Amino acid sequence: FWFIGAKLPLYAFRKLNNIESEKVLLGIENKDPPVAFLDSLILGEWEDRMQRGLFRYDVTACETKVIPGEYGFIAQLNEGRHLKKRPTEFRVDKVLQPFDGNKFNFTKVGQEEVLFQFEASEDGEVQFYPSAPIDVENSPSVVAINVSPIEYGHVLLIPRILECLPQRIDRESFLLALYMTAEAGNPYFRLGYNSLGAFATINHLHFQAYYLAVPFPIEKAPTKKITTLYDEVIISELLSYPVRGLVFEGGNTLQALSDTVSDACICLQENNIPYNVLISDCGKRIFLVPQCYAEKQALGEVSPELLDTQVNPAVWEISGHMVLKRRKDYDEASDENAWRLLAEVSLSDERFREVNALIFEVIASGKDGIEHAAKSLPK
Repeated sequence: FWFIGAKLPLYAFRKLNNIESEKVLLGIENKDPPVAFLDSLILGEWEDRMQRGLFRYDVTACETKVIPGEYGFIAQLNEGRHLKKRPTEFRVDKVLQPFDGNKFNFTKVGQEEVLFQFEASEDGEVQFYPSAPIDVENSPSVVAINVSPIEYGHVLLIPRILECLPQRIDRESFLLALYMTAEAGNPYFRLGYNSLGAFATINHLHFQAYYLAVPFPIEKAPTKKITTLYDEVIISELLSYPVRGLVFEGGNTLQALSDTVSDACICLQENNIPYNVLISDCGKRIFLVPQCYAEKQALGEVSPELLDTQVNPAVWEISGHMVLKRRKDYDEASDENAWRLLAEVSLSDERFREVNALIFEVIASGKDGIEHAAKSLPK
């Protein structure tokens, strides 16, 4: 168990408590920030691992194109990922499942795959230590490479890795993910989360992130405001997009925004509703998409044509980055085909309204509402 006695680089981020300093982090003040150190750290370390041959295939050799159409869906041909990706080792019909140390988890990765520790700074300033001991008693959060990358700079954020948390959102971990997106300071660097049942393949808490230098289609979709909460968090719904979802932005503080989204995620997972999350725009916009594709697959309700593509619509596909496994699907990729797949992922309008009602009940009543909502969901 290499963690004991090991050293890793440590990036200590600035944890902000007041609104003024957060305005700088959230980019509300329109100054061009310098190239963020975290941004260059991630890419430098990732490139180093690529030179050392730690990835299962060369993702930079994968063909990519923007599909003509209103949103510009992005298609990538990634034949290696399908053949070399780790298979799912658990049930897909339960969003909450206990951690199982016998199955693959991130404590089993080699030290060379872990890039650095990512923790809150103790003195309120950003600090970087090229070699810092791992405090096994206070489990570190770490950033590691994804050995089956989808795109350049594809990494994993693993909160409190040694606590062996199952794949479920909690407030503290989600805030950490938001801080990472904000600290990177690059609008082309986005974090994603897949719940169990929504194509997470490892039941050990993790977020994914990578760089893609074009807007995601979901980021271009129009939205309709539903409400503004007392702490200035604005909740909207996606319009004219193939998947129904909610958009969260604003907020007096990063934590206010984070807690609202976390509570919505907790509500979904307590009610066994699979979902995906995209953290976009340096942490300023968060997309929450409940989905039912795996459920439809299990019920035999997905067409053979879609099943044949073997595309598992997780957060990146839902956001409009279609990772395709067959040359035929890549050559025939079209706006219409992307819509057809994603329409199967979406909840029906009626079901989406039911789920929204649950989420808003929880948000309105704070933490206490989560247990109540779990009991009131129509089966």
